[in-house]
Amino acid sequence: MVNYPALGPSGHSAAWKSADGAYESTISLRWENEGWTADGTLGIDNAQFVFRLSASWMVQQFLLFRDMDEPDLWLATDGHGRWGEMNGAHRTELDGCIDIDLRGTPFTNVVPIRRLPLLVGHSAQQNVITIDIETLAVVVRPQTYSRVGEHTWRYFSFASESEVEVQVDEHGFVLDEPGSFIRVTQ
Repeated sequence: MVNYPALGPSGHSAAWKSADGAYESTISLRWENEGWTADGTLGIDNAQFVFRLSASWMVQQFLLFRDMDEPDLWLATDGHGRWGEMNGAHRTELDGCIDIDLRGTPFTNVVPIRRLPLLVGHSAQQNVITIDIETLAVVVRPQTYSRVGEHTWRYFSFASESEVEVQVDEHGFVLDEPGSFIRVTQ
């Protein structure tokens, strides 16, 4: 079952502003080396991130840049839920996780929405890696995604610390996240 159509070879971009208008989050995806590279910004923390995703939207690598040319945090997975840092250190506390959640962008919810083959009325629970951009604290938390309608999903948002229901566009990208984000570009 395909949830949403494949993105074209030219990629896809989106931007959201915070509900109070204080900052903006952007994402730009491009197809390269048989997978997606997603470059994004987190205006609230003045940080940049890079996700390397497989063709089936599985996270392979995550890099976080705050104020240096080199990444402040660089995580990678073997594709079977085993995580480590790029220096080779195995992060056993992250094993079993599939996704990463960041407070400053709804893009991290787009990844499981595009990947999970859920029918309307079905849910999936999984452990996700949540990252505090300021402290670089990495914590595992359970997260549930429920497909409420063809273009409606419900999940727990760590930005608003509540369960939210969102509408997604024809590509599975979050439009608005009530109380947290408003989509400003397609």
